[in-house]
Amino acid sequence: QVQLVESGGGLVQAGGSLRLSCAASGRTFSSYAMGWFRQAPGKEREFVAAIGRNGVSTTYADSVKGRFTISRDNAKNTVYLQMNSLKPEDTAVYYCAVKTSGSNSYLLRHYSYWGQGTQVTVSS
Repeated sequence: QVQLVESGGGLVQAGGSLRLSCAASGRTFSSYAMGWFRQAPGKEREFVAAIGRNGVSTTYADSVKGRFTISRDNAKNTVYLQMNSLKPEDTAVYYCAVKTSGSNSYLLRHYSYWGQGTQVTVSS
């Protein structure tokens, strides 16, 4: 069992930045690929970014490529999402998730554990 707690969400103006954090419980954090997803009101949850176990391999949705950066600190059991040049369409609840086997993935069904989410609101 893995527990995830996201933090760092909030209200920001368009063009601003936020840094999300996701702290994971357990001793095997470094064994897991991690992902960030988001869900806007009335829309399905969608992939944002993923990172491999050693932090070298990363994958991004086209909509955030060049603006968002995913990273991890295995010593702190934490994964981050640095979000720059935010747009109103980035407004959503952001979730982190654990993929317990294999390399990183953009598919929701590959992820086994999810956090409770943190709200990001970007005003125009």
